[in-house]
Amino acid sequence: MINRILISDRQSAVKIPSGIRLLVRRSCNAALLLEKFPYPAEISVSFVDNAEIRQINADHRKKDDVTDVLSFPAFEDGKYQITEGTKSVILGDIVISVEAAMEQAGMLGHSLQREIAFLTVHSMLHLLGYHHEEGGLQEVHVREKEETILRQLGLPRGMSYVQ
Repeated sequence: MINRILISDRQSAVKIPSGIRLLVRRSCNAALLLEKFPYPAEISVSFVDNAEIRQINADHRKKDDVTDVLSFPAFEDGKYQITEGTKSVILGDIVISVEAAMEQAGMLGHSLQREIAFLTVHSMLHLLGYHHEEGGLQEVHVREKEETILRQLGLPRGMSYVQ
């Protein structure tokens, strides 16, 4: 099964390191594999700067703040859209602020690669229907899945991505 992961770099604040696009694809595929997603999937991933993610956050969530990542699931009423040509399931869009990811990686003491992989995996779980906003067991469950996937990618806590 071939998943289609469309990646665009719409920012110029941070030079995207070599291997990041491959890492994003691997992160998306690992999440789909862990969840045993039964169909070919289509995901859009956009790298943006803080100004653009702030605007998107204000427009779509009515929050005038910079955030690290936004997820826009494509399913409505529990149903996914299917593309006509490829018959893939359109899962949705992931928008990552590379500036915010870089700041967070520095604060947390790990690589930009691990941070972008984490944000991608986190968003993939949202696109697959997981939520953590209410905290409690739901949040613990999401965090466990994130760490499982990151370990599978060779990015456990305290490790950096080596290509």
